[in-house]
Amino acid sequence: MFKLFRYTNSIRHLLSVLTHKKHELLTLLMFAAIVVFVSGVLIYVMEANHPNSQITTLFEAFYWSLVTISTVGFGDLVPKTEGGQVVAMFIIISGIAVLSFSTSIIVSAFTERMDDIVENKLIENIAGLKKFYLICGYTKTAQQLASKLRRHGKNIVVLDSRAEQVKLAASHRIKAILGDPGALASYAKLGIDFKRQVTAVLCLEYDDVSNVYTALTIRSMNKEVMLLSLLISQKNRKKLLLAGVNEVIYSQELVGMVAKEFSGMPVAFEAIHALRSEQSDVLTEEIIIDAYISAQYQCVGELNADYYRIILMGISPADGGAFLFNPAADVAIHNGDILLIIGSNVLIKEFKRDLHVKRRS
Repeated sequence: MFKLFRYTNSIRHLLSVLTHKKHELLTLLMFAAIVVFVSGVLIYVMEANHPNSQITTLFEAFYWSLVTISTVGFGDLVPKTEGGQVVAMFIIISGIAVLSFSTSIIVSAFTERMDDIVENKLIENIAGLKKFYLICGYTKTAQQLASKLRRHGKNIVVLDSRAEQVKLAASHRIKAILGDPGALASYAKLGIDFKRQVTAVLCLEYDDVSNVYTALTIRSMNKEVMLLSLLISQKNRKKLLLAGVNEVIYSQELVGMVAKEFSGMPVAFEAIHALRSEQSDVLTEEIIIDAYISAQYQCVGELNADYYRIILMGISPADGGAFLFNPAADVAIHNGDILLIIGSNVLIKEFKRDLHVKRRS
């Protein structure tokens, strides 16, 4: 008996769907009731006085009418007169119509509410997660980060106000909900317990204002949860920190840091400190290895990064393999690989320019 309680939410969803079409269903029910009443009276009038009739009472007439319109047709009561048989044909056709219309009404109700049903089921699944990362804004950076986290078995929930991004996240088999990350109503709908469930909130929109609003909203609900945000414009750093963000990260820095963290490698604290210093011109840059570069340079050593006084932090392989931290000189590079480098803006530009100009000895 107690096992039935696990289906209470599903029953509630079913009732809500049917309630949405209550006017149509009531109209159909009234039509069916009128047909049963009229046909019951008619069959009684036609059959009651016939000597061989099986329908001799008004109750039997209504019973036969209800059984016939429902297309059950037990066959225990059968009209004997021609008039009764005409009534039977009418009620059989009416029964088919009633069933057809009722089926179409219920199907259309489920079709109209399908998105709500799927979303409610998804919210139930999210409520059952013990720990997960909440990503606000499914941008390109978020997609790369989500891919890295999933490879290490981490649960991810995406909250985005754009329907196309939610569909994209769902296509990547990520739990995604349509909602404004900067609105309290979105989190009320999710019913998230930040203290128990959320490992960290990642604000990854390419807009500092949106990230600030999201951070303020999160902090109004929970003061302790770990909160990270992308920084698009340097002038907005203090705004994000005042909004309660624990870690402010450059857009091209986040994937590399997470990759190093989860690959078990130590983070280069000096490099990260330099990156976060407001007075420093040290940057991170992602360089995609194209066909020309891969034809000119076969391995990491041939890139000669030391000559340009830049640091090659790692390589993200084109085949989707694990991030290679601090690759050795003999590690091969391939078309589509992504190099994560650290250095001054001037030296990085010089390095990128020479990659496409000539092969360095």
